[in-house]
Amino acid sequence: MNLKIVFEDAHLLVLYKPAGVPVQSARVGAKDCESMLKNYLFEKNPEKGAPYLGLIHRLDQPVEGLVVFAKTSRAAADLSRQLQNGRMKKSYLAVREAREPVVKNPSENGEKCGKVNKNVEKPVENWLEKVDFLQKDGKRNCSKIVEKGTAGAKRAVLRYRVLKALKGQELVEIQLLTGRHHQIRVQMAGLGTPLVGDRKYGRLGDVDSVDKSYPALCAYRLELAHPETGEALVFQASPQNPAFVPYISNSSLES
Repeated sequence: MNLKIVFEDAHLLVLYKPAGVPVQSARVGAKDCESMLKNYLFEKNPEKGAPYLGLIHRLDQPVEGLVVFAKTSRAAADLSRQLQNGRMKKSYLAVREAREPVVKNPSENGEKCGKVNKNVEKPVENWLEKVDFLQKDGKRNCSKIVEKGTAGAKRAVLRYRVLKALKGQELVEIQLLTGRHHQIRVQMAGLGTPLVGDRKYGRLGDVDSVDKSYPALCAYRLELAHPETGEALVFQASPQNPAFVPYISNSSLES
């Protein structure tokens, strides 16, 4: 994998991560973003020895998009504070099914990882806000919507808006207000509109001409303050998943 570095200075580094590549991996010899960046930084300045690289946030392995790393401990502390207090803003683009489909059931006991529940969407300015409570199942590597108060459940909040609809699918922009395991994928499936290409939470028997190896989900925009200067920085990337092609070719992402 060739590293796609969007921005780099002495304090931080912004990387575009392709779908299918882990941000971090515990496996020896695995090609993850963290290991490759450390090798890249060492090769640039071998005389400095092992480089510092602070991981600020993650993207799920099947998800493409922008990830920020810190190159100093001071920058890492500042960027982590921005992430916690909401000053760092992450926006996503996704293609979802517009019709309510049958939702896959990846568990053995009949529970759905994503399901329609009693929570409702609330309009917030030009967005719709969705609040759910998610419970992670580490053994099956999935999450599911559960009732408030369920053991291990964490509150999950996102806002989204539909940008364009084409042939039973919709391009949506999403703002994450919390960072839960598989949050976007589970909450979209819970609305009955799972992401195109999502084999874990998506449709049964979904076959068409689109390469659906990965969910159509991209962390396409990242806003933060420079950890040293305080300058407002905005980074943006175009999704590479083929499911986005009809929308990109129709200039749907220009706004």
